Amino acid sequence: MRTRTSLLMAGLASAVMALSSCAASDVQSGGTQATSAATSGGSGETVVVGGPNFTEAAVMENMYALLLQDAGFTTEIKAVDNREVYFGELASGGIDVVPEYAATLAEYLNQQANGEGAALIATNDAAATVAAAQPLAEAQGVTLLDPAEAASQNAFAVTQDYATQNNLTTLSDLGALGQPVTLAATEECPQRPFCQPGLESTYSIQVGSLLPLGYGSPATKQAVQSGQAQLGLVGSTDGTLGQFGLVVLQDDKRLQLADNLVPAVNTASASDPKIAEALNKLAGVLTTADLTALNGQVDGERQLPEDVAKAYLQDKGLIQG
Repeated sequence: MRTRTSLLMAGLASAVMALSSCAASDVQSGGTQATSAATSGGSGETVVVGGPNFTEAAVMENMYALLLQDAGFTTEIKAVDNREVYFGELASGGIDVVPEYAATLAEYLNQQANGEGAALIATNDAAATVAAAQPLAEAQGVTLLDPAEAASQNAFAVTQDYATQNNLTTLSDLGALGQPVTLAATEECPQRPFCQPGLESTYSIQVGSLLPLGYGSPATKQAVQSGQAQLGLVGSTDGTLGQFGLVVLQDDKRLQLADNLVPAVNTASASDPKIAEALNKLAGVLTTADLTALNGQVDGERQLPEDVAKAYLQDKGLIQG
């Protein structure tokens, strides 16, 4: 999962947000690198799949590589530390495809083009967000494909016991409970529109006090687990929440912007229809729950990202066994 200081948490001040992982330094190496595919189909050239080096990105990069291999391409995975580097390589053709996050990418491109004070173009609708980002991406030589249902964005978690005792499944349920809560989150949360102000204005959740313990950090999760806080700011695809006895409350009024997974492809590479056809297979299949489970298999069970990706794609019938 990502433990980043999300663009969506940071409001409009900065579009260049660090993507990392609660297991970023622990992602096991040995992905689907320079692996030859079947001889039928494909262009015969190597398709380079790139992106950052953290658990979720590693899983997605391996899924993209395996889908492309199944379509007859040879692939190589190239992990890069930050968006400025990997997006530049994507635009120049040093990388052919990257798993991206729709809203975060939209605002990264928006602020590059229009400055830090630019009005948001990302919304809570994935298709609309991708459509808004598409011309800005194309201006840099990048084409966005179909977004998946899976969204990796800000979420708020409670203990399963607290949810059961109070019959909570959504953030609206928590607001209707009418009880003040202690929130474990980032220090900036009270100023960020998608954190405390959004919880209060959109859901009428009464935040009585804040514990500045970070975004999805072990300290945040432990505070909620122990009852020191009732609510914690986490990632929607955090695969370790179950280990702390935590569950995410549904963002039923769609406070968060749509950070759905979307393939970003070098426009020249995207001219090969087999690439888009292979990658778009994932859009109608991959859910947030699926991605959370995959992250958990890597972070919690110490499985390799490439093994997790392969098993998932085979199980869904997206690649041959």
